[in-house]
Amino acid sequence: MDQQLGERICFGPFALSPGARLLTRDGAPVEIGGRSFDLLVVLTEQPGRVLSKRELLKRVWSDVVVEDGSLRFHMAGLRKLLGDGVDGARYIATQVGVGYAFVAPVERHGFAGTQAPEPAVEAPRPGTVLNLPARLPHLIGRERDLAFLETRAVDTPVFSIVGPAGVGKTSLAIEIGHQLAPAFDERVAFVDFSMLENPTVVASMISGAMGLSAQSGDPLAVILAHIRDRPFLLLLDNCEHVIIQIAEIVERIVEEAPGARVLATSREPLRVRGEHVLRLDALAYPEEISGLSRTELLAFPAVELFCERAGAADSTLVIDDEAARLIAELCQRLDGMALPIELAAVRVATHGLAATARQLGERFSLGWSGRRTAQPRQQTLQATLDWSYDLLSEAERVVLERLSVFVGPFSIDAALAVAADAEIGSDAVAVALDELVSKSLVAPDRSRRTDTYRLLEMTRAHAREKLRARGLPLYAAAARRHAAFFLAELEAVAEQDEDVLQDTRPLRMQLGNIRSALDWAFGQEGDARIAFRLAAASAPVFLNLSHMIECRTWTARALAEIDDSQRGTATELELQAALGITLMFTRGNSEAAGHALVRALEIATALDDRWNQLRLLGRLHIFHERIGEYDIAMRQAERAVEVAEAIGAPEAIGVAYSLAGISHHLHGDQKRARPALELSIRQSPPSIRSRTIHYGFDHRNRSIIALARTLWLVGDTEGANRLARQAVDEATRLNHAVTHCIALIWSLSVHLWMADLAAAEADLAAFNECAENNALGPYVAAAAGFRGELAIRRGQTGEALDILRDSLSRLRAARYDLLTTTFSIALARGLVLEARYPEALELIDATIARCTANGERVSLPELLRLKAGIAARCTSGTDAGRALLEDALALARTQGALAWEHAISADLAALSVPSGGTG
Repeated sequence: MDQQLGERICFGPFALSPGARLLTRDGAPVEIGGRSFDLLVVLTEQPGRVLSKRELLKRVWSDVVVEDGSLRFHMAGLRKLLGDGVDGARYIATQVGVGYAFVAPVERHGFAGTQAPEPAVEAPRPGTVLNLPARLPHLIGRERDLAFLETRAVDTPVFSIVGPAGVGKTSLAIEIGHQLAPAFDERVAFVDFSMLENPTVVASMISGAMGLSAQSGDPLAVILAHIRDRPFLLLLDNCEHVIIQIAEIVERIVEEAPGARVLATSREPLRVRGEHVLRLDALAYPEEISGLSRTELLAFPAVELFCERAGAADSTLVIDDEAARLIAELCQRLDGMALPIELAAVRVATHGLAATARQLGERFSLGWSGRRTAQPRQQTLQATLDWSYDLLSEAERVVLERLSVFVGPFSIDAALAVAADAEIGSDAVAVALDELVSKSLVAPDRSRRTDTYRLLEMTRAHAREKLRARGLPLYAAAARRHAAFFLAELEAVAEQDEDVLQDTRPLRMQLGNIRSALDWAFGQEGDARIAFRLAAASAPVFLNLSHMIECRTWTARALAEIDDSQRGTATELELQAALGITLMFTRGNSEAAGHALVRALEIATALDDRWNQLRLLGRLHIFHERIGEYDIAMRQAERAVEVAEAIGAPEAIGVAYSLAGISHHLHGDQKRARPALELSIRQSPPSIRSRTIHYGFDHRNRSIIALARTLWLVGDTEGANRLARQAVDEATRLNHAVTHCIALIWSLSVHLWMADLAAAEADLAAFNECAENNALGPYVAAAAGFRGELAIRRGQTGEALDILRDSLSRLRAARYDLLTTTFSIALARGLVLEARYPEALELIDATIARCTANGERVSLPELLRLKAGIAARCTSGTDAGRALLEDALALARTQGALAWEHAISADLAALSVPSGGTG
């Protein structure tokens, strides 16, 4: 960074002076952190140029080694400080997977010599949109539809592309998504519901496609939080079988996210307010062929599509006059439907054009004359699929039918496991699969080098009906093999290294198959033994992908149907453990959650499974800590230490002493808390997402942030501030919403104790955003309480008192008492500011009584100090206040809380000054 001392870089209302390390907005200085300032300088050096993450890290963090999470965190803070996105202002653009660019017009002043201002720089368009499939090289026959949608869709809340199966709705939606992406700042998400069978998870599927991690019971709230104040285009594909659920979600989006737009494809309209419908007709084909030249025939979109697909399948194909006529007849018989045309065109490579035309005529003439009903194009698709099916060998038919039990992608191993049996062996299945791929009835998907296959939705539905027609035993046998395969896969994943669960993409791809296997296993024709194990084996997947409601639903169902042979097993342990943690996340700290965790711990104890005892003691410790039962939490921490020392592994010691240290801290024993927490941090392995999911919480991060609070209490303010920031940075990189919120809550408390209200404000903004974006109800209530506390710290009461009362009420309703003492102290301070001393004294007395009873003693010295201040104001003498302060001072010294001790000593000294007061 070699800008001259006098240089100024101007953009929008801002002026950046690198030499003076000053940023102003409309002439007024702006508070900005050192790293954020350096980041802004580097970005503005080369406006319009995309700077890689590595380059930015090297330039801004040249003195330390950091990870991408720090860059993302500071970038998010810098954007918020600049108001990026507010009232259309654009300063920093993201090139997904590459880096960042400064895109606002820039003027430079103060260079040596003369230099013209930098010209305005056009914002670069990021190269990748969010979850949008690749477009076709050439979308045939949809020019008018594209032009219509491009003109209307941006200004229309909901647009539905409606038409029969196989008409080309999906291809059109993908193409218009690519064309409209710049209008939505590349915020586009494509959701394919063809692989979804359970309508209750529609919202979860949308949030997953948007790349959101919804660690709560309300994924729709998470979706709305992310799109409420920004432009966003949602492409919802294949909606017809879940249309009721989608319609409800779309109505909420229309009502609450004015900048969002929804483009849906379905066989029928959504029938929601504000919906506009584009009815997609078949491709145009010649109704009268005679008299038309080859050039005229080839100009029809249906004929053009046939020729392109047939030419791709057979590059030697020559389209002469006779061939053009035959193709036009084929398109006429297929009524211009895109999918049947493509299927027929591929057949030309194998059977030749004349034979394909002859077979089509022989097989469809009776069907067409007898099946032209109110939905002729659906009947046409059925006829085309029947024809394709009849062309297969018996082995190919059997394999295709059995593959129809897959929902979404499947591997070659999965295909062999499901399709092979005594009737048809694995070698024959492999040969048949190759033939089905070559005939375009099974589509290979190697776009991500996954070597997976899938059936088109209409092909899968058609083949599944054929399988059912063979009789229930054969269908059930295929479904059983399908469920057994995914059970084995999931159980194998659980036994592998924890890094297997780090990458969520393969897991998300298989959600459709996992859900389908669970549906069958728990169904009337299913297998209860498979169902029980499958629910337990799938729980880590649902937890890792933040599908809490699904995890809770399947585990609760499995436990409701448990038989005596399954009780007390490791499988029941996993089910109870998963049920307990998901109930905590989705329904608060309910008794049912506690019962499930206690039962899991009983099983782990009976099985002498010490690692699971430790894991469950950690969850129970946090459960009782949250509901305000600190003495019970302390006993669980002590037991965890015993178990960990029996295990002897550093990771176990790290978890156990995290629990012990936090309990000592909350009990007010900072002398024991500090060494326990420091030991925990030394022994804990680095935080990774899979380990966090396994335990339910990130114990290492909790140790760091608890130690930050402890250090402040023992007088190490600098160390407390450093660790608080470290905990938040690490939690941000972890991308686990609950851990991030926990770090921010405790970091907030440190900065409030330090009276660093600017840092507390920044923490609160991040905490509120994380809580709302992930629909974490208790944390949303807590954010409101912190807003009230900040206002009172600034001497502002007014609405702050009502905000605090409401927050306390909501937290108690959710049985989340961890913050009630903090907010009660803030409320009492606010009442004192308004000279409402009797109310403040009553609140303080009630809080002291509760803390004394439940073991939350960390705040007792401060509570006694506040009570002394109130007593001094309410009485003519100072004796009552002095006695309370002396009690508080003795308690603070016993706890090792030097910070409380200093504050109390200052109040005692003030009592000796005639004009002085306390508080």
